[in-house]
Amino acid sequence: MQFGRYLEEFTVGDVYKHWPGRTITESDGVAFAMLTMNHHPLHIDANYAKDTQFGQNVVVGNLVVDIAFGMSVPDVSGKAIANLGFEKIEFLAPTFHNDTIYSETEVLEVRESASRPGQGIVTVQTRATNQRHEIVMRFNRSVLIPKAPEGTAD
Repeated sequence: MQFGRYLEEFTVGDVYKHWPGRTITESDGVAFAMLTMNHHPLHIDANYAKDTQFGQNVVVGNLVVDIAFGMSVPDVSGKAIANLGFEKIEFLAPTFHNDTIYSETEVLEVRESASRPGQGIVTVQTRATNQRHEIVMRFNRSVLIPKAPEGTAD
C-alpha cells in the first residue's frame, strides 16, 4: 500500500477521492469547540441554535478543514517534507452534527523547486462534501515533496 507520492507521481488535473468518509458526531463538534476555545453558542448550545437560521448546532468550520486535510494525507502529503501554506479556505455550506464528510483533492500545479534540488512544490485543492453531495468547504495548499530516489522512477 502506498502512503504519499513522490513529485513525479503528481499530474496536474488528477483527482484523488479520499476514503473512508468521517461522520462528525455531537461529541466531536462540542469537544473541538471547547478545545479551540470557540465558545460561540451556535456550536455548543442546542437551545440557542434552534432559533437561528440553521435550526440546529453548526460544526466549527475548522474541524471540517482539519478532517478533510487529514483525509488527504495518505494521497497527497504522506511523503511531504513540509506543508508550505494554506490559502483560500472557503466555507460554502454549514456542517451539522451527524453529517458525514467526504473529501477529494485535485492537483493544480506541480513544479520543481528552484532553491531545493531534489524537491518540488505541489499545489492542490481539497474539497469536502457531505452525505447530500453538497460542497461544504474547500481550500488550496502547497506542499514541499521530494523527488523519487535515483533508480525508483518508472
